[in-house]
Amino acid sequence: MKKNLLFIFIILHSFFAVNTSAQVRNIQNPPESEENLNVLTQWIRWNNPGSLLMNHLIRQADHYYALRDTEIAGLKNGADWQMRQVQVKNKLNELVGPFPRKTPLNPRITGVIRKEDYRIEKIIYESMPEFYVTGCLFVPDGIKGKAPAILNVIGHNQDSFRAELYQTIIHNLVKKGMIVFAIDPPGQGEHVQYHDPEIGFSSVGYSVIEHCYFGNQCFLTGSSAARYFIQDGIRAIDYLLTLKYVDPERIGVTGFSGGGTISSYLAAFDDRIKVSVPCSWATASRRQLETKGAQDAETEFIRAVAEGITFEDLLEVRAPKPTLLTFVSRDEYLSLQGAREAFMEALKAYEALGGKDNLELVEDDSKHWMTPKIRTAIYAFFMKHFNLKGSPEEEPVEILSAGELTVTPTGQISTSYGGRMISDVNKDEAEKLIEDLKKARKDPASHLQSVQIRAKEISGFLQPVDIDTDPFINGRYQRDGYHFEKLALKGEGDYVIPLLLFIPHDDKGRHNGIIYLHPDGKNIDAMPGGKIEQLVKNGYIVAAVDPLGTGETKNTATRDLATGYTALLIGRSVVGIQAADICRIAHYMGTRDDIDPSGIGALGINEMCLPLIHAAAFDKSIKNVILSGSLISYSSVAMNRFYRIGLTEREGGGTHHPYEVDFSWGIAGVLKGYDLPDLISCIAPRKVVLIKLKDQMLEPASEEMIRLELEFPCSVYNLKKASENIDIISSDVEPGHIINF
Repeated sequence: MKKNLLFIFIILHSFFAVNTSAQVRNIQNPPESEENLNVLTQWIRWNNPGSLLMNHLIRQADHYYALRDTEIAGLKNGADWQMRQVQVKNKLNELVGPFPRKTPLNPRITGVIRKEDYRIEKIIYESMPEFYVTGCLFVPDGIKGKAPAILNVIGHNQDSFRAELYQTIIHNLVKKGMIVFAIDPPGQGEHVQYHDPEIGFSSVGYSVIEHCYFGNQCFLTGSSAARYFIQDGIRAIDYLLTLKYVDPERIGVTGFSGGGTISSYLAAFDDRIKVSVPCSWATASRRQLETKGAQDAETEFIRAVAEGITFEDLLEVRAPKPTLLTFVSRDEYLSLQGAREAFMEALKAYEALGGKDNLELVEDDSKHWMTPKIRTAIYAFFMKHFNLKGSPEEEPVEILSAGELTVTPTGQISTSYGGRMISDVNKDEAEKLIEDLKKARKDPASHLQSVQIRAKEISGFLQPVDIDTDPFINGRYQRDGYHFEKLALKGEGDYVIPLLLFIPHDDKGRHNGIIYLHPDGKNIDAMPGGKIEQLVKNGYIVAAVDPLGTGETKNTATRDLATGYTALLIGRSVVGIQAADICRIAHYMGTRDDIDPSGIGALGINEMCLPLIHAAAFDKSIKNVILSGSLISYSSVAMNRFYRIGLTEREGGGTHHPYEVDFSWGIAGVLKGYDLPDLISCIAPRKVVLIKLKDQMLEPASEEMIRLELEFPCSVYNLKKASENIDIISSDVEPGHIINF
């Protein structure tokens, strides 16, 4: 019996073993429709990679906000606040100025409209020589002695003060006994900076786009678009004070949205303003960054947050002068919570300086707008502090057509008078900075030593420390002749750098390595048969990388312009952060047993050439550099009226909104210390290949432009007896075909 049972057991065991074996042999890997090249997939911690860049910037801003909080907490009395006001005033002038010397306004009245109880004078003046500003002066009849006057600066309406909402407010202020001077901001009304007569509109887009477009050029020279808005407003007040019927002790300013921004600026910079009413703008800086994000170029000052300057300071620096803040609860662009916090902090200054009742906040429930409740509050506030009697209730008014309120013969300054635009003035400043660079280049050794230091400071590059040499692996795929790993390498903050590491299957011990950088991300050329595969089959280990803000980590949290503008507020740049990411990748590759550290090179394509140039200039572990389609210089953008880098065509935007504009490619103040040719010179004597360099319009740079821009790098390579190591290729060539590290 025992023998039979043993026999049965053996038979059954053999049967199941055979069948199990058969089953194992038949099991296939589960089918996959295609390879998933994303590294940060199915990863809870990094499940929102499109927010990584903004969160990284905001965390750094929080550090500066905390320092400022400590300073504010230490202000115990009026004397403390007055001391801070002096410090803030000086810092504001340092950040925004210097303002140009005041020159004759040369005002002209181009027409007068007479109505039943008021008149409108059409005014044009020069805030700087040949820099014309248009506006309309609304004057009530029956002025006895001197009347209060209000400068009305306008938000982002293309028609400027001619829009119905603004006219409603202007006419009501006039009915209540106030003179109103409404002016066109740059980029709006008759002051369009890039007006194209053929399309009857700006060639770059509506007001917001224009502001960012010329604002980017200003940032390159270390200036700010805000300076021009402020200058125009200060000179408008100068004009008002030439009028014998204007009371110099009763000057006010108001504006909505972008006009609220400029109202806040003017009230902080010009002590002649007694009453300020910024509408839908004054909000706590930290809340703005963490909710809606940085706004247009003119709303940002270079290094403001790093220097401890926030929107709140614009209110506090003028305490205890009368100021009314208005805000709506569902604003699409601004934070109500921030407005409340800004009000409460500023109230401390007003209380300490004996003017608690001079600061008010009025709220209403609406989207971004000036509701009837808010408009009535504006009238009441001005009437109260200008000692005007009567009812603050809004009255029906006659709305004039935009044509009736046109100041210039053609409807645009540019086609009526010509004159200078912001890009012209900024070009003059750029020329001086470029001349300084040319002089410095006459002593190459000293200049390049300075560039190494200044470029890190200006770009906000932080030398990598505690470099990750053991990245997190989140998958691997096998392909014909090679495999690739999906890796995540720790970045400089609370984020990771996604990369695909392609490794050939061969018997070589050590390989040369290539860092592959594409503006559309690491995945774009990583498919079977793609450009990266060609390099791998030529024996290279390739790291296709998404530096912060590209590929998987491309910003999706807010508008693209917010990344570059937030970075400049804290003294950083997206380019500088990405350069450090590239250095981290290079150092990681140098620690691998299968990579020769003396054979690590990098290939940058189009915009990704910019961080690569910085990385290679700062880090000698990158031995060879190929730049394909790089911008030839930042100066080319500052020195020309038009440029294309940073512009993305907007589907369906039409003439009004043809592009989105960003500054992730730019570095604020770059021309104060260096330019791209200087960084190329810092790479010498290592090998650099420059393929199809591009001008500011992203067109192939001309031979003459290449000769002039690269004269200095070529001379440095000659000095280092390495002229064969700089190769300039103007023809169409695939970068992968010339890589020979």
